[in-house]
Parts: sequence; C-alpha cells; structure tokens
Amino acid sequence: MTMDPVRVGIIDVGANTLRLLVATPDGRSVLKVEEDRRQLGLGEDVEQYGYVSAMKVALAVEAARDQARRARKLGCSRVEIAITSPGRQSANGEDFASALGRAAAVPARILSADEEASLAWEGAVSALERPPKTIAVCDVGGGSTQIVVGSRSGGPAWSKSIDLGSLRLTQRILDTEQPGADAVARACEEVARAFDPVTPPLPRLVLGTGGTARALCRVLGNPLDNRKLEDAIELLAGSSHARIGKEFRVDKARSRTLLAGTIIFRELQGRLGLPLAQASGGVREGLALELFRESVLALA
Repeated sequence: MTMDPVRVGIIDVGANTLRLLVATPDGRSVLKVEEDRRQLGLGEDVEQYGYVSAMKVALAVEAARDQARRARKLGCSRVEIAITSPGRQSANGEDFASALGRAAAVPARILSADEEASLAWEGAVSALERPPKTIAVCDVGGGSTQIVVGSRSGGPAWSKSIDLGSLRLTQRILDTEQPGADAVARACEEVARAFDPVTPPLPRLVLGTGGTARALCRVLGNPLDNRKLEDAIELLAGSSHARIGKEFRVDKARSRTLLAGTIIFRELQGRLGLPLAQASGGVREGLALELFRESVLALA
C-alpha cells in the first residue's frame, strides 16, 4: 500500500505579512504545494506604539483563521503558527500569540531570535545540491535581521540577530515618497551603528532570504554584489513608490520598504565579503522540515 505524502502548513507571522506555506517532503528539502500572503504591517504598530494594536490583532486573527482553514482543506496533518519579530518586540506578544492560536485552533509560538535564525538557515541550506564547506544565510525581515554561518554537516555554528529590519528602518528615516541622498546617508549610518558589533566568520557562500532579496535578484540578477546594491540604492532613493513597484514587480507595501532592505543587505554584503545569492527557502521551509522530522518520529 502506498502512503500519501505528509503535508504540513506553516503560518509565518512577520512584521510585514502573514504567510502560509503548505509543503510536503522532497528529499532533503520541501516541495511547496501552496502559498498565501496577507499584508498587515504589524511591525508598524510595534515601532510606533510598542505593541500590536487591537485593530491589527483582529486582522491577524482573521487572516490566521482563514489560512489554517485553507491548510486543513489541502490535507495538512499538522498546522502551526510561528511569530517572529512582532511577538518578540511587542509588549503584548504573548497575548497576541494566544489569540492567534485560539482563533486558528492550532499551536502558536513566538520564535526566539536564535530559533528564527536557525530555521532560516536550515530552510535556505536544505535546498542546496552541492553546498560549500561554510554557508552564511542573511534573513532581512521587517522588524529584525538574522545572520547565521554554518555547515551542512555541523549545522549553524555562529549567529547574530539585530533588532533592525526594513520596515523599522523605513519608519524611522525613509518613510517618504522619494527620500533623497540625505535621508539615505542617515539610514546608512543607522544600519552601520546597529551592525557595528557584528563580526561574522567569513563563509564560502552567502544566501539572502526574504522578500527584499527576491525582488532585487529578480530584477538585478543573481547574485547581488556591491556594485548592484549601490546602484539599486541610488535608483530606489530617487524613485516614487509607484515606479519601484512597477520596475521591481512588488506590491505597494514592499515598494515602500525595498530601499531600507537594500541598505541592510549592502551592509551585510560588505561584512561577509561575498556577493549575496538568493535562497530558495527560509524560516517557513525550516519549520516545515522540523514538522516532517517530528512526524517521522511519531510514526516510528
């Protein structure tokens, strides 16, 4: 008798979006069955008020309920909610997680910075066919940035999380239609200060994960070197959000934060000393792999 492949659903609650991934195992990696995204901007509340507002909680609860229902209809044996920076940085993070879990009737947990970094690394590295000895994974989110260096044989060996992401940097300095050179200079100084204590070991390969990396690589080519990132910063700083959305094929919310994400990636590229290649996986894929392993152990 042939067993149906295991399917799991991951609802990733980030500073910018709620993203659903429905996946099944595919060797060392995962096969995406379906994805869904809801743009909520939870990190805007956290940056402005220090907590997620009641209105945004209600919107997130509705979205998580819908995504969990969709995952079950697609045959997922397990569905879980993982909350990243909005849970860690918000004063009502625990209550927010509880509300999401109750509404969706699935487990909901706030990922620590180390957990998020490790899962992003595993989700990115698992898709590599011939990985080099050491790999760095850079996960630039809306509310925070994770950097992890390790090897496939040994796993993550070094990691650092910085409480600065594309949405937070945008709100602090770049939240205008065309920020210009002065605002870009201030943003670069803010990023340099935030990353000043970060001295990662030098890897053989650097992978970038998240929406900023996808958009930049799609338009500028893969990988992203210093010249491409510098040119992108100059272009984005002088462009309207509408033009950014059209040229980089991103939605309105991403067009607003793309410049900030690019500045952060430029800083990471300089510190790691290699161009950034786009990763095909990240936190959601890493969580899916974790659930696959737990399912195998449960059947053993």
